[in-house]
Amino acid sequence: MLHRYLGDKAFYRRVLGIAVPIIIQNGISNFVSLLDNIMVGQVGTIPMSGVSIVNGLMFVFNLCIFGASSGAGIFTAQFYGSRDDTGVRHTFRFKLLICTAISLLGSAIFLFGGSLLIGLYLTGEGEAATAAGALQYGLDYLHMMLWGLLPFALTNAYASTLRETGKTSVPMAAGITAVLVNLVLNYVLIFGHFGAPEMGVRGAALATVLSRYVELAIVAGWTHLHPAENPYIVGAYRSAYIPGKLLKSITIKGMPLLVNEFLWSTALAILNQCYSTCGLDVVPAMNICSTLFNLGSVVYLSMGNAVGILMGQLLGAGTPEPEIRDTNRKLIALSVTSGVVFGGLMAAVSGLFPQIYNTTDEIRLLATQLICICAMVMPFGSYINATYFTLRSGGQTMVTFLFDSCFMWVCCVPLAFCLSRFARLPILPLYAICQSTDLLKCVIGAVMLRQGKWIQNLTT
Repeated sequence: MLHRYLGDKAFYRRVLGIAVPIIIQNGISNFVSLLDNIMVGQVGTIPMSGVSIVNGLMFVFNLCIFGASSGAGIFTAQFYGSRDDTGVRHTFRFKLLICTAISLLGSAIFLFGGSLLIGLYLTGEGEAATAAGALQYGLDYLHMMLWGLLPFALTNAYASTLRETGKTSVPMAAGITAVLVNLVLNYVLIFGHFGAPEMGVRGAALATVLSRYVELAIVAGWTHLHPAENPYIVGAYRSAYIPGKLLKSITIKGMPLLVNEFLWSTALAILNQCYSTCGLDVVPAMNICSTLFNLGSVVYLSMGNAVGILMGQLLGAGTPEPEIRDTNRKLIALSVTSGVVFGGLMAAVSGLFPQIYNTTDEIRLLATQLICICAMVMPFGSYINATYFTLRSGGQTMVTFLFDSCFMWVCCVPLAFCLSRFARLPILPLYAICQSTDLLKCVIGAVMLRQGKWIQNLTT
């Protein structure tokens, strides 16, 4: 039985060769985000609440960019597996165009509707002055962050293509550099060190924006300066041409991914809004919990990316089905193991981590309890994530749409809405019940994997 779930040394060398650079990049990025969050938390609970709400809204935009490039990325990985540089070039063009369009649309929505969106999270019990202060801090942060949407989108187009073609170390190096720049600028601009003005939350946003331009310069610069290693970049900007047949295929396979990421992230935003109705203290407590959860989930989320890349390359190369299933089973086992380990670590530090923040004892205690709930469901989340990327690697984007966002909207959102509005449950049982829906999703994912409809070569 162990041999069914454990690979040999060559297997782990190949997996870790792809996963480790992504883990390092995402790990450092989330660690610096944690430090960024702590720095903002030192300013006070109200600024932390405003920034937390905006980052939740920005998460919707970020996942839309991810979903848009992922649709084409399915084809990129398989074109690379079949050594078709022209196909990779066309998918890269598609990413540039769709990511730019989404960034412009997102900027317009946040610019004109930011106040309304932030206000939705400030309806719980608490003082009116606290809600008004959080709204103003959130708007200050949001308006500065708008300048970073386009470079973030373009960086995603370059970095995802580099990863799908096996160049994972370059996005890693760019990400590490960017987060270090962000960290230093946070220290300087938030608190006004080295003669800089004390900008508070606006300083945190400005630091993030500048770091995104640095990251774009590195990934784009390296790609264009090494055409021999990236032959798809030669002539990529000479036109916007994409063959109609491929464009149709990417749209059919990729549009469900974009819609899925949008619906899933907006469902998550609605869930957080339901949680916020339990009181204004819930917003900063959820922020503390999610900050630690984001750091703890880096490994299994990065493993999901590795699963998608490896399975896409195997499918594109025409690998026999038994070998594909065996590899996938071992990849999922590795992902779940990481979820168990890091879930245990989260639970171990749940009482210590909230003490770092400059907030009340009530908020610290609530954050500790929320962290423990997240730790218990992390192994199930790791299985779901690996399953999602497996189904997506074979072009089963409509299935992943039903598996991911439809499940959220049909099950999780109505459940949270009814329990928060009608049953008036306190935050802890409400949060625990909503998180436990992952158990049902694991069962659905196992059935989809066993059916094997995802095993198909899209390049042919």
